[in-house]
Amino acid sequence: MKINTNNVSLKMSAGKPSQFLRNPVPQIAFSGRSNVGKSSLINTLLGRKSLARVSSAPGKTITINFYDVDSKLFLVDLPGYGYAKRTAQDQLVWSNLVDGYFTNNPNIDLLKLVVQLVDSRVGYTKDDIDMISFMNEMDVPYVIVATKTDKLNKTERKKAVEALITNPILREGTTIILFSSETREGKEDLWKEILRYAE
Repeated sequence: MKINTNNVSLKMSAGKPSQFLRNPVPQIAFSGRSNVGKSSLINTLLGRKSLARVSSAPGKTITINFYDVDSKLFLVDLPGYGYAKRTAQDQLVWSNLVDGYFTNNPNIDLLKLVVQLVDSRVGYTKDDIDMISFMNEMDVPYVIVATKTDKLNKTERKKAVEALITNPILREGTTIILFSSETREGKEDLWKEILRYAE
């Protein structure tokens, strides 16, 4: 599949399952905790500065954003989880919306891959483990992307990678990609995985 990443637009910001798009094209979803660098990663992938907006208040936005890439695939930005200051009502809205994407989505068969983001400096949080467990149970394909790798020195990087790879929560053979929106490390490797699953 060849795609033109210059031909990109925000197709829909869905605040409830009834708004999920039904276009018959592959979907690649992006999941991770608030402030993990998801918007920056999507902007880096698409060569944009502000297509995916970096929120001034992590966890503030509770919508699922569908980015149309050359009318050939959707990059689906799931709202960030685990933000401590989010109210109980907001947490419920988040849960219903994200759960609805996986369990009440007329086009769930078009979900080809979840890109699960983990902060390389922090490692797997409880929320990350819960999300990965959920995807294991749902038999959803995923790759792990360790963000903000430019913040680590060589020793920290080696330690972080070891901890990510050896966690027993992962399916055997799970791909792990090191990524930095600052240096663009991992951009090509992630695109290869996205296109491989999308095809």
